[in-house]
Amino acid sequence: MMGRRYDPERRQRIIDAAIRIVELKGIAALSHRTVAAEADVPLGSTTYHFATLDDLLLAALEQVNCEPQTAIEAWGRELAGGVPLADGLTRLLEEYASGGRGRIRLEYELYLAALRRPLLQPVAAAWLDDMVRALAPHTADLATARALVALIDGLLLQLLLTDRPFDRAEVRAALARVLGEGGDGE
Repeated sequence: MMGRRYDPERRQRIIDAAIRIVELKGIAALSHRTVAAEADVPLGSTTYHFATLDDLLLAALEQVNCEPQTAIEAWGRELAGGVPLADGLTRLLEEYASGGRGRIRLEYELYLAALRRPLLQPVAAAWLDDMVRALAPHTADLATARALVALIDGLLLQLLLTDRPFDRAEVRAALARVLGEGGDGE
């Protein structure tokens, strides 16, 4: 009789598979069965590591949030460079959008899943709070930082929904309006 195969990376492969499925097909396509097939593991492995799909989504959201977390911290450092905030944010958003809409779609799929899944809400809320904290030192007050985060979310969602190209001038003008900055930045 063969013993159980030692596979220390199995849990991570399951999380990575869930992220790929959500990125390519959306949360509706996520099941223990689809994740097991994508990760090339037995179905029982997915339920062993993640009793519910919400547990798996939480692990996926935490992992996906780690990457933007690093990006958020980098944004805070880059915005300290002395350029007008609207210009700096426009450049950062343009770089983010040029990285591929699949990744943005994935992040918002997981982020919006928190609306119906209370287990995910603290992770999604922490991401928002971290973004506000990164922008706050560059704004007049916390309310302006929160308005910027809401605007950024709206701009990125519109980019996904309309499939239009990133419009640098339009984004910069919207950011400048919230910030009370004049000029067109171009």
